[in-house]
Amino acid sequence: MGKGKLKKVFPGGNTCRGFFSYYDHIIKPDATRILVIKGGPGVGKSTFMRYIGEQMLDLGYDVEYHCCSSDNGSLDGVCIPAIGVALLDGTAPHVVDPKNPGAVDEIIHLGDFWNEDKMRENKEAILKSNARVGRLFKIAYSQLAEARVIKDELDSYYAEAINMAGVHGIIHSIAEDILEDVMEEGKLQFEKEPKDRHLFATAFTPQGQAHFLETVLDGVKKLYFVTGEASAIGSQVVGTVAKAIHMHGLDTEVYHCAFEPTAVDLVVIPALKIAVMKDIPGINLKIQDIPGLKKVKIKDLNQYLVPEILAVYDKEIKCAGERLNAALCRAVSYIAAAKAEHDVMEQYYIPAMDFEAINAKRDEILARILKYAEALK
Repeated sequence: MGKGKLKKVFPGGNTCRGFFSYYDHIIKPDATRILVIKGGPGVGKSTFMRYIGEQMLDLGYDVEYHCCSSDNGSLDGVCIPAIGVALLDGTAPHVVDPKNPGAVDEIIHLGDFWNEDKMRENKEAILKSNARVGRLFKIAYSQLAEARVIKDELDSYYAEAINMAGVHGIIHSIAEDILEDVMEEGKLQFEKEPKDRHLFATAFTPQGQAHFLETVLDGVKKLYFVTGEASAIGSQVVGTVAKAIHMHGLDTEVYHCAFEPTAVDLVVIPALKIAVMKDIPGINLKIQDIPGLKKVKIKDLNQYLVPEILAVYDKEIKCAGERLNAALCRAVSYIAAAKAEHDVMEQYYIPAMDFEAINAKRDEILARILKYAEALK
């Protein structure tokens, strides 16, 4: 068996609505095993999960890395879909508690491996640093909320200038085209409720906007790419197509906007190896680098914009764009500051940890996961 395929996504994000979580979509509640890892910063949760993910990849299993939007190098979870196993960071801001304790879920508490006396020596510093991290995130989210007001203004100009009849025609043409492929492949079915999984493929991180779209789109053969300046309308197109395909009985993977988490940037239809994606502002994706992609159909919304109306608001559009960029940059700077303070807090935990004991626990968990895999063969 060759090396497995790695997909990287974000289960949660720093958004205009604050921290927003799609954690419930990492794995189904009736999974084989969900291992919820608890413990403070720097105790090794991400390293614990990454090691197991790497071992399973080497053994030929496809693995998902659910990346942390507040720390570019850290993981919030690892999922091994083929055997129904996930490891999740269960600490704030994405607190996870067992829903089916014992039967499916269990807690691994890395706090069992720290020296309490050493931790208490740094109590005041930890409390101060933790409060500072919380404060910095509040400021970041206030900047993102401000950006939302500006974005709403910017979107309103394009909403006034666009011919929605033409946009509806694009939605119809994409859906009709996909459904023709459904009929050809014989994939249409209404025997069971189709699944719709919701995650993020992009995120606002300490290093700016980040994405792993190449891994999400790996294996997609046909891509409908919706372009144009009317970004919010583009989200409507992709979101509407996603709902239509789901209503026709197909499973969908829906990837939401990092800024506005209720909006949709991308939908993947695994059974057909088809995806519909909008052009995402701030994300530089080279479509030619997507592995296995054979066909791209571009749908340009700009053809339905009325230039005369846009010209009336030219100055306002430019001003709103500048203000939006400034607010987003401020938000990212505060997310980065929170990450830097979090790194300071980790230094109080690391010397107090028994990492040899943690590694022994990690190896024990890996052995159990391998037994689950063997039982399913």
